[in-house]
Amino acid sequence: MIKHILFDLDGTLADTALDLAYALNVVREWKELPEIPIDLIRPTVSLGANVMIKLGFNLEVDQLGFDEIKKKFLDVYAKNIARETKLFDGMADVLNRLEDEKKIWGIVTNKSTSLTMPLLKELSLDDRASCIVCGDTVEHNKPHPAPVIHACKLIEANPASTVFVGDAKRDVESGSRAGTKTLIALYGYIENTADPKSWGADGMVSTPHDLHEKLREIGK
Repeated sequence: MIKHILFDLDGTLADTALDLAYALNVVREWKELPEIPIDLIRPTVSLGANVMIKLGFNLEVDQLGFDEIKKKFLDVYAKNIARETKLFDGMADVLNRLEDEKKIWGIVTNKSTSLTMPLLKELSLDDRASCIVCGDTVEHNKPHPAPVIHACKLIEANPASTVFVGDAKRDVESGSRAGTKTLIALYGYIENTADPKSWGADGMVSTPHDLHEKLREIGK
């Protein structure tokens, strides 16, 4: 039986793409570059700031100018972190039902604490999640298993009775290596060229509304 559920944040719990795209385009405007459509930005959101900056400015991490652009991008995003961000449709009902059923849920994200906590406060989730593991909480980020292992310890969860839900391959890898079951959030920020079926997850959900049925299936 599944007793504990861990969620990725961006692209799984919350639809953060519009605010991240806004920040990216503000910096592009600062550099006198045209706006990039949200449809092109959305698939990169779960891959992190470095990938978004590569998309927006064709810069690699070790190239001149990258650090300046990244700092500006994160500063703009921090000031607009909940401008349009909201829970995915149906996710509020999912969390309410989990709590009604006395199931413990938490968050494991690669997003920094300085960005995660203000966002969760805006979404009124900071006091509801039983654990919040951010990108700087432990030494390693996903796909390393350490963040998921740490989350399980915080909520005293047996990984075998825990499910980690995420929309990226690294979520599946992190959860699987930590010993949890894994579910892919197909409604999240998955690139068109990606093949989620090859990621080795225990299941996939097309919408948050499908989560409870899938949790029952993999918990048998």
